[in-house]
Amino acid sequence: MSESADWKLHGHLIGRQGSRRSLNTPALVLDLEALDANIATMAGHAAEAGVNLRPHAKTHKSVDIAKRQIAAGAVGQCCAKLGEAEALADGGVSGILITSPVVSAPAVERLVALNARCEGLMVTADHPDAVDALARAAQAAGQTLSVVVDVDPGLRRTGVASAADAVALAMRIQGHSALRYAGVQFYCGSQQHIESFAERRAAIEERTAYLRSVLDALAQAGAPAPLVTGGGTGTHRIDLELGVFTELQVGSYVFMDRQYLDCDLTGADAERGAPYRTSLMVDARVVSANAPGLATVDAGFKAFATDGGPPPILSGADGARYAFMGDEHGAVIGPERTTRLPLDSLVTFAVPHCDPTVNLYDSYHVVRDDTLVDIWPITARGRSR
Repeated sequence: MSESADWKLHGHLIGRQGSRRSLNTPALVLDLEALDANIATMAGHAAEAGVNLRPHAKTHKSVDIAKRQIAAGAVGQCCAKLGEAEALADGGVSGILITSPVVSAPAVERLVALNARCEGLMVTADHPDAVDALARAAQAAGQTLSVVVDVDPGLRRTGVASAADAVALAMRIQGHSALRYAGVQFYCGSQQHIESFAERRAAIEERTAYLRSVLDALAQAGAPAPLVTGGGTGTHRIDLELGVFTELQVGSYVFMDRQYLDCDLTGADAERGAPYRTSLMVDARVVSANAPGLATVDAGFKAFATDGGPPPILSGADGARYAFMGDEHGAVIGPERTTRLPLDSLVTFAVPHCDPTVNLYDSYHVVRDDTLVDIWPITARGRSR
């Protein structure tokens, strides 16, 4: 960490009261109090329901955050890709589930090497040829590799397409002495961001009924699933009530980006996003203010993921809105009295979509109130392979 550009720029600010204001911008800022509150709230819900948490590290890509989640009771971490898993394991994180298939020969070789040094490693598979390749590599290395059957919830991205296919793949895994059949994965990604709680619940109840049919078929075939993993931030309350999952792969709850803040997570509809708080922000500065009703800030396409729309303004320009103006710049637009902002004014934005936004930065600037208290490296940034 001491070699990073962010540390060189900002390390001297740590502990200095009000030092957030002195950060070079755009800066990815993490509110430590809100982060820890979110971690504790989710851990409490899971513990009350008797369900484990294996949070998804594709959200934060951080050893520091992973360890805080595990200290609060999580059994490990999920990683979307092999590279993320390698980075977290190198940082001392165990209990990792790789949620995407690992199929190429070079990747399988890396997987076996990772299995030798990461306790509790698991990987998903959805094709018999992939299972056979994993078995050959594990056997050659004298290892046992734990494999989870990925079940397609209807997205057709990854996963076996039917209960019969799930049974066949589980049997295939059990037929290899170098593999251990660990259970099933069922991640309903397209349902996570349905804004209405009632509509989201109806959609998840229908998909959970299908999952039950898969689990019943596996049990009848003599391959009951020891592990049933899936779910997410948007559906966690529903998933816990339905009681099928043994663990949840929640991710974005630690940050609460715009996509989840737009959702009614509890059914109360009193406050969208509740009971979780926005902990991840981007601080930017006004670099030009010559046009009435418009100020230019130093945060554009390179500062925010764009698939979640424009970032909401949290502070510094009340009543205004943001619009992208290019790679390096954004516009703060509103009434002239709102946006005639002084040069160097600080404007703070919520993140529209946290996962890909995090991937744009090297570090979290961790703050308590307005004081920089630490700089955490984004350990698995760019680990897409």
